[in-house]
Amino acid sequence: MEAISDLNTFAKILTAKGYDGYFQTQGAYAGKLKDSISEYLADNPKGIAKQELLLTGYLQWAGDDKPRVECCMWVKYLKGKFFLNKMEVARKDQFGQLLKQEKLTDLSVVTAPKAKEAIAMVSDAPEQKTAHRQKRFSF
Repeated sequence: MEAISDLNTFAKILTAKGYDGYFQTQGAYAGKLKDSISEYLADNPKGIAKQELLLTGYLQWAGDDKPRVECCMWVKYLKGKFFLNKMEVARKDQFGQLLKQEKLTDLSVVTAPKAKEAIAMVSDAPEQKTAHRQKRFSF
């Protein structure tokens, strides 16, 4: 695990990796990654703030009637430093049923996959399409 000394650096690295959508910290405090964590920490004094934060968000969303990719990140928060502990990426159908899931452990912010790579881990392999050729009659 690698420590990132402050929230700005932590959020900047993850945003550069494509985690630039909206997240929730501890099931509330919706907003961009940095804003969500900042709001949670501001509302919870240092003695009360949990040492492991759960960040949840969507990596891919195409509407209520389409499958989606969700991401959960467990971040350790110790003495103002942030450690990315583990990550779970799940593809779910429009009803919330799990289609495919990947669990990543022993991560750091630097070794975490890019958002597109995380989506690819749980996406179905593209079906190979065969080109239909018209049969031509020869005389």
